[in-house]
Amino acid sequence: MQTKKKSVKNIDKKNFLKGAFWIAFGGFAAKAIGALYRIPLTNLIGGYGLGLYQMVYPVYCLLLTVSATGIPSSIAKLTAEEIALGNDENVVLRKALKLFFRIGLIAMLLMLLSAPLLSAVQDTKGVLGGYFMLAPSVLIVSLISVFRGWFQGRNNMFPTAASEIVEQLVKVGFGIFFAYFFQGNIERAVVFLLLAVTISELFALFLMLFFYKRVPAPIKQKNEGGMVSMKRIVKLTLPVTFSAILLPLSSLLDSVLVPRLLGVYDPSAVTLYGLFAGGAVTVVGLPVSVCYGLAAASIPRVAAASRLPDPKQRKQTLRNRIRFSLWLTIAVGGASTIGLYLFAKPAAKLIFRSLSQTELDTLVGLIQAYAISALSLSCVQTLSACLTAQGKPQYAALSMLIAITVKTVCSVFWLRNANISIYGLAYATNVCYLVAFFLNFMYNRKVSESKKE
Repeated sequence: MQTKKKSVKNIDKKNFLKGAFWIAFGGFAAKAIGALYRIPLTNLIGGYGLGLYQMVYPVYCLLLTVSATGIPSSIAKLTAEEIALGNDENVVLRKALKLFFRIGLIAMLLMLLSAPLLSAVQDTKGVLGGYFMLAPSVLIVSLISVFRGWFQGRNNMFPTAASEIVEQLVKVGFGIFFAYFFQGNIERAVVFLLLAVTISELFALFLMLFFYKRVPAPIKQKNEGGMVSMKRIVKLTLPVTFSAILLPLSSLLDSVLVPRLLGVYDPSAVTLYGLFAGGAVTVVGLPVSVCYGLAAASIPRVAAASRLPDPKQRKQTLRNRIRFSLWLTIAVGGASTIGLYLFAKPAAKLIFRSLSQTELDTLVGLIQAYAISALSLSCVQTLSACLTAQGKPQYAALSMLIAITVKTVCSVFWLRNANISIYGLAYATNVCYLVAFFLNFMYNRKVSESKKE
């Protein structure tokens, strides 16, 4: 009997690691392709063009978060639970697609309608068309995210990984073509670079539909009613979405604060923002994307443990599975932080070789200053996923709200100091993720210890 239990545990960990590998591989490959994309892109549109691109992008990320970011983890949890209870998991997919098509459509229209005002506030009127080019992808990604969450809940991470890689390859292909074709007009090039994003998402959606068509029909004996309703999907997704929306909202605020606060004493404020948001964040995001695989793979595993009937077994299993996920995240994230700090210069030279020496030195300093976030942000996303899997995403939302508030205060204070300059944004972001990590850690202990369902 003991041997059988050990065998089941080993298979469970093996499946977890396999799923984490696929998500990590897809995320890392996508981020690596995106980072390498910056080499020809920076050569073609320069630091100023990169800055313009990054100033439009936060608006898209904000609306995308509303319509899509909270979906995969929520749908994965619901799907895993339906499977564990013997219900038809396709019910989750059908209801989620109907719901998030409507939400994505509203978000897309909101972006289209607010584009003139946003471009005026950000002083980016020259790339107003970029908002219109990018808007349809808000709807498309909503649908992609539902499929990704559904596949993840079935413990099949491959479709998510494949779609992420296809997204990047298509975006890079069309992006380089447009940047080269409109090389003489930076603002026009940026507009069409944003169109490349929408085209890439369309390809990814077609790929997800292809994978879905290959899924075997559900077993007829399964209960088609289940526990899933539109209301339950919204109830679970809203806190996750609110938590996720805070980061792009903070980035949007950064895109306004940095040019205005730094612009008082530094005329290159937009370029400096581009170096941080489009440079340092891109490089540090590579290992974070690897650790996201651990977060995504944790959801069905922790969700299944939270449904165990025996309270004592449930409590112990939850503690073990959360601890296992966190320690793996710390191991990968910690090694990444050290590597980023030590190899910031060669990494920056490889990816952003067209930058001037002054810009390159600034970027290296930003990567080193921001490197600790590779560890803290990775842990935050794993612990947030564990809270969502336990049905308590509101705790992750609360911790991120507190962390973002602290970051904003620190940013305003440090960005005003000419001696700190753009590094103030890196320091403030580090503080943000550290605060979120400690709060999420505390909440996970509280929830897993007091689980009574």
